[in-house]
Amino acid sequence: MIYFQKINVSKYLLYCNYKWIPHSSNYTYSNLSRSIFNYVFKENRNYMNHSTLASSSILSKYSQLLSKVANLRFSRRYVSHYCTDSRTSKEVKELVTVDVCAHPNKSDESARGHFKQKDKFSADNMVKILNVAEKNDASKNIANILSRGGSARRDGYSQWNKIYEFPYQLQGQDVQMVFTSVSGHLLNYEFVGSYKRWHACAPLELFSAPVVKGVKEENMNNIKRTLEREVRGASKLIIWTDCDREGENIGFEIIDVCRAVKPNITVLRARFSEITQPSVTRAINNLVQPDELQNKAVDVRSELDLRIGAAFTRFQTLRLQKVFPGSLSDTLISYGSCQFPTLGFVVQRYKAIQEFQQEQFWKIKATHRTDEGSVDFSWLRVRLFDETCVDVLLDTCLDDPTATVTSVNARPKSKWRPLPLDTIEFEKLSSRKLKISAKEAMKIAEKLYTSGLISYPRTETNIFPKDLDLVPLVEIQTQSNVWGGFAAGVLERGPNPRRGKKTDEAHPPIHPTKLAPNLDGNEKRIYELIVRSFLACVSDDARGYETVVEIQVAGEKFRASGLIILEKNYLEVYPYDKWTDKPMPHYEMNAQFTPELEKVDGMTTAPPLLTEADLIALMEKHGIGTDATHADHIETIKSRLYVGLLDSRFVPGTLGMGLVNGYDAMGFQMSEPHLRAGLEKDLKDICAGRKDAAVVLQEQVQKYREVFEEATRQADKLDAALAITLEEAPAVVANEAVNNIVQTVGKCGSCGDRVAVKQKKNSTGLYISCQGFPDCRVCIWFPADVMSVTVLPEKCQQCAGNPNLLELEFRARSYSPILADRVTTCVYGCDNTVLDCLEIRPLPRVTPGQPPPAANNARGGPANARGRGAGNNARG
Repeated sequence: MIYFQKINVSKYLLYCNYKWIPHSSNYTYSNLSRSIFNYVFKENRNYMNHSTLASSSILSKYSQLLSKVANLRFSRRYVSHYCTDSRTSKEVKELVTVDVCAHPNKSDESARGHFKQKDKFSADNMVKILNVAEKNDASKNIANILSRGGSARRDGYSQWNKIYEFPYQLQGQDVQMVFTSVSGHLLNYEFVGSYKRWHACAPLELFSAPVVKGVKEENMNNIKRTLEREVRGASKLIIWTDCDREGENIGFEIIDVCRAVKPNITVLRARFSEITQPSVTRAINNLVQPDELQNKAVDVRSELDLRIGAAFTRFQTLRLQKVFPGSLSDTLISYGSCQFPTLGFVVQRYKAIQEFQQEQFWKIKATHRTDEGSVDFSWLRVRLFDETCVDVLLDTCLDDPTATVTSVNARPKSKWRPLPLDTIEFEKLSSRKLKISAKEAMKIAEKLYTSGLISYPRTETNIFPKDLDLVPLVEIQTQSNVWGGFAAGVLERGPNPRRGKKTDEAHPPIHPTKLAPNLDGNEKRIYELIVRSFLACVSDDARGYETVVEIQVAGEKFRASGLIILEKNYLEVYPYDKWTDKPMPHYEMNAQFTPELEKVDGMTTAPPLLTEADLIALMEKHGIGTDATHADHIETIKSRLYVGLLDSRFVPGTLGMGLVNGYDAMGFQMSEPHLRAGLEKDLKDICAGRKDAAVVLQEQVQKYREVFEEATRQADKLDAALAITLEEAPAVVANEAVNNIVQTVGKCGSCGDRVAVKQKKNSTGLYISCQGFPDCRVCIWFPADVMSVTVLPEKCQQCAGNPNLLELEFRARSYSPILADRVTTCVYGCDNTVLDCLEIRPLPRVTPGQPPPAANNARGGPANARGRGAGNNARG
C-alpha cells in the first residue's frame, strides 16, 4: 500500500512563476494526478492512502483522463487559481488539456510535464541548448541560479553527473536549457597499439610513436555517452568549464565529443569567475567563442608530458629494477619534466645544508638601562670573524665608554596591508599559517567555489579590475558576527585595495562572494583565511611612529629603534601578520650616557630545509608548472617517496637523491628548471599567438629526445650514483637488457604493427615476431645455428615500407659453402637465398600506405591493456 506524505503541491504547480514540474522518478504521473486532485479540490489535506483516494468517484473520473498518457504535458491551459472546493471533474477537464503521448500504455512512467502561463507552450517545440560544466556541483549551482531554483533533475549514464533542465529565455527566444557536467578531463592522450606495452618497444621510440586522445575510465565513458545522447536534440552547445587554460582544453574535449555526433552544432563559451547570480547572468548574456589557442597550448603540454614522462619512466624503471633488484625490484621510478626540477630544489637545499661549514663570529653589544626600561643598541659593523680584532675594538670603547647621541630620526611608519590574493599566495598562506597542504587547500577552495562561496581560486592576478564593484562584496561580510564590525568600518571609508603587478586578464583575485556561517573544520579555516585576506587588502595600512637613534662610543657606531603603533587598521582582521610596539625612552641630540658594553659570540647557521611554501615560491620564480599545478607536482614527489618530511620540511629520500646526483653527473642539469621553464614560456607564446603549436611541439620533443639519448649512453653514471645512496652494488646485466632495447625490423604486413627481434625466455634461441601478439601471430624462428641477429640502420630499398636489413651470425661453417659465417639480408622475401638455406618463410610484405594499428588495439587487443608499472603510460 502506497502512502503519501504531506506535500506542498504549489512546489509543483508554480503556474504563476512560469516553473516546470520537476522531472523526478519519485513522482509518477499517477502520484502527480493525486497531487493535482487534492490541490484543486482541497479535499483531505492529510493525504489519505492510495486505496482511500482511489475509492473517490471524482478521482476515478479524473484518473481516467490522466491514464491516457505516459508523460503529462499540460500544453494549452494551466490549473487556475480560480479552483475552488466546488469544482467538478468536468470543469477540471475544461481547464486542463492533455497531449496524448507516444506510449499510452505506460501509465506509470515518471511524470514529465509543466504548467506555464502561456497558451501555446510545449517542451517538444522548444529549442534545446546543451550546457556543460566542469563538475557536477558547478552544473547544479549554475542551473539553480538561471532557473531561480526551478530546475528539474534527472539521471545521466554517470551516477555522479546529473542533468538539470528548465525553460529559459535566451536572447529573446524561449529555450529549453539542459545542464550537465564532466569530471575534469574527459579525454587523455595515450599511445596506440603495442606502444602501450612496456616491453613492446624501446623507450626511445615513444618520442615518435603515434598517440590519440581517448576515454580511459569507465565513468568517463558514461559521461561521454550522456553527452552524445543529449547533444542529438540540441541546436547549441554552451561550455561552462573553468575559465583557465586547462578548463579551455576540457571544453574542447566536450566539443570534440559532441561534434562527432552533431558536426554542425553551434558552440559558445560562457566566461565567469564566480558562481553567483551577477556573474552567471553576465556570462549567459555575453557568450563568446572558445579560445582555440589556449586549447592548443594544453594539447602540446599534454602530449609532451606523455612522451617525455613515459620514455624516461620506462627507461628508469626497467633499467634500475634489474640493476638494483634488492632495493627497486617492484618500484615504479617515474619521471616528469615538472616533478624532477621540483625534486631538484629539495636536493639542492639539502646539499647546501650538508656542505655548509659553520664559522664562529664575534660582535659588540651596547645596552642602555633607564628607569623606563633597557634599550639594546646593535653594532653597525654587525659581526666580525676575527676575535682579536673585536677584542681590540672593545678595549678601545671601554677606555672611553661615554656614548654620544649622533642622530635621532622620528618618522611615521606604515606596515603595508597584503596584496589581493592570488593562487600562489593562497597556497603559501595555507601552508605556513594554517598548516594545510597546498593540495588540500586547493581541493577545499574548489569546493567553496563550486558552492558559490568564493571566486575562482586558480588565478595569477593580484589586481582587482576597475569594473569590479567591491562595495557589495564587503557589505555581505558586515552580517558576520566575527568580522562584521570591521567590514562596516571598511564601508565607511570605502574599499581601498592595494594594486599588485600581476594579472592573467582572466580572473580577479580570490575573494568571498557569500557569507558562510555554517562551515566547519578546514573548510571554515580556508574560507576565513580568504575573507580576512580580502577585508585586509581593501582596508588601510597599519600606521605607527618609529624612532631610530644612533650613538657613537669611541668611534664605534651603534643603532636602536622603537615603535609606537597608532592605528592597527588591517591588522585588526588579519592575524597572519605581526607588528608590535617597541617602547623607547626619549633621546636628545648630543645627549650623553654610559652604556654597558660586552663582547657576544655566535655561530653562522645553515639555511633551513625547504617548507612547502618555500618550494612553491621557488617553482613560481623559475617557471616550473603553473599556479594550478604546483600542488600536484609536490604531491607527486611525495607519493613516489623521492622526498619526505621532517618537521614539515622537505628532505630528499635515497632514491630521489640518487636520481638527481646521477643525472647531474651526466653533465646536463635535468634537475635544474631551465628545460621546463623554456616550455612554459613557449606555452604562453602559443596562447598569445606568437608561436605555432606544432612548431613548439616538434622543437620540444627533439630537445628532450637528445637529452634522453645522452642519458641512455651515460646510464652507468646513474647506476653509480644510486649505488651510493641505496648502498647496494649494481648487478651485472647486459646493457641491451637493462636499457630494454627492442630491435624493430619493420612493419607487419598482416596487421600493420611492428615486428621485432626477440630472444626466447631462458634460452639463447632467437626469433622475429609481431608486437601485435597474440591477436597477430606472424612469427619466424631462427635455427639454433644462428648465434646473433642484429638490426642494421640500413634499409631495404626493394621492399615496401623499407624495413631494416639484418646481420645474421652463424656457428662456424654451419652453412658453408653456401653462406658465410656472417651475412646481411632482408627477411621480407626479396633475398630468398638466405631464407631458403635457413628453411624459414619470409615475413608478409607490407602493402604501400598500410595504416598503423588502430588506437583501440593494444597487442591487437583492448585499448586498456596494461604494461608493467603504474599504467600503460606511467609518468610523473
